[in-house]
Amino acid sequence: MIINNVRPSVSRRGRLVRVLAATAALGLVAAACGSDAGSDSGGSVEGASDEVIKLAVNPWNGSAVNVAVASQLISSEIGQTVEVVEVDENAQWAAINTADLSASLEVWPSGHAQNVVDFIDNADGNVVNAGLLGPVGKIGWYIPTYMVDQHPELATWEGFKDPELAKLFATAETGDKGQFLGGDPSFVQFDEAIIANLGLELEVVYAGSEEAILAALDSAISREEPILIYLWTPHSAHNKYDLTEVKLPDYSDACAATAPDGVDCDYPADNLFKIISADLTESSPAVASLLTKMNYTTADQVEMLASVETDGMSVEDAAASWIEAHPDTWKAWLS
Repeated sequence: MIINNVRPSVSRRGRLVRVLAATAALGLVAAACGSDAGSDSGGSVEGASDEVIKLAVNPWNGSAVNVAVASQLISSEIGQTVEVVEVDENAQWAAINTADLSASLEVWPSGHAQNVVDFIDNADGNVVNAGLLGPVGKIGWYIPTYMVDQHPELATWEGFKDPELAKLFATAETGDKGQFLGGDPSFVQFDEAIIANLGLELEVVYAGSEEAILAALDSAISREEPILIYLWTPHSAHNKYDLTEVKLPDYSDACAATAPDGVDCDYPADNLFKIISADLTESSPAVASLLTKMNYTTADQVEMLASVETDGMSVEDAAASWIEAHPDTWKAWLS
């Protein structure tokens, strides 16, 4: 998961992907969707309706597990049908504003200040801040710790001003410059600007997805080769690999105000939050209430991420396992 073009992004280039015919098409069908509980409660819960709830899923696993948890509970406890929409994190704002989407459950605020102004703060907007999700996110630059052990200068951005050190990360694609491996181009990311403004001997190459970053990381670490990547917390990779975050210049609001082209500082800590369509509070108040109350810890999310990324569980099975193990947490969302 995700700043103008990062694990999250400020650009508007992402377009809404077609709504999938069913949650199963994304591999995110909640196990509880077909349960007896779901069919028994259909329409009988106070505040439930016949509306199909359309949840946005962004291209990272944290977003996916959040959606899987919510979709299973909406189905089993409220009795409403859920569809999942694969969508760029920027394009989702306009879709929620028009109620073509019901909600998004993991917004990284550092990349969406203008969207908040346009769709939440604007009197004509139709998007509601549905409160904090719970986990605190942080985007950063990471290298294997063995690279810092070998070259302590690489623990900070200044080390990448040295052409010889930066060249350690060079690839056929970047020539004499070191490669900085980004993820999905739709993620919020200011790395090209940071590199240019700090005068670093690096070039950004986009892996294309979270999975591609992890595959490259796993391959490099298995051979103890240099690699510099865009990654974030919370993420199960930090439990699997010994990684060091490269120290960038300290974040400041003044620096962030220069986005996207003027950024020359670190990413901020992000208190992840949820957004829902204002229409949902009228059309499906039970669902709106559940999503607004939905809140768990960083450890809760990492538990599910580890199940998916380390243990090989499906997203829906990881969510179902978490639901089974933590009833005291999610039952409070239904009160």
